[in-house]
Amino acid sequence: MKIIAIDPGYERLGVAILEKSSGSKETLIFSECFKTSAKELAEKRLFLIGKEVSDLIKKYGPDALAIETLFFKNNAKTAMKVSEARGVILYEAAKNELEVREFTPLEIKVAVTGYGKSEKEQVTEMVKRLIKIEKTLKYDDEYDAIAVGLTYFATVKSFPQAG
Repeated sequence: MKIIAIDPGYERLGVAILEKSSGSKETLIFSECFKTSAKELAEKRLFLIGKEVSDLIKKYGPDALAIETLFFKNNAKTAMKVSEARGVILYEAAKNELEVREFTPLEIKVAVTGYGKSEKEQVTEMVKRLIKIEKTLKYDDEYDAIAVGLTYFATVKSFPQAG
């Protein structure tokens, strides 16, 4: 089974494509941190996010989309922008008939580290141990997307063979 996993953002969007066959370890096929420019209008930035997700779905043909839910306690303006980006992402998933699974930060931390109050650095270190990453990642957003994908596979009890 192949999935697209997303750490949603408005300025930076973490994206990972992971694959797993029954009884095997997860494989990272692709990851990136997609960025939009603050110089662009909001609607253009949302369009670019949607186009990027659409292009990746077409290129890799995932069976499902895993995405982190929002958790903001301070900045409502940022929360609104990220909510809009999530809406675009969920639209692309529905348009392409992908199963969608959403995970809270707590669920992701428990799945990856075994502890719901893990620090960001602990999650990153466990991601590095759990899956082979062939390149140097510059941004935490990529690690976060990979963690979302690992959470998907940790919570799905059975899935069809990849192929």
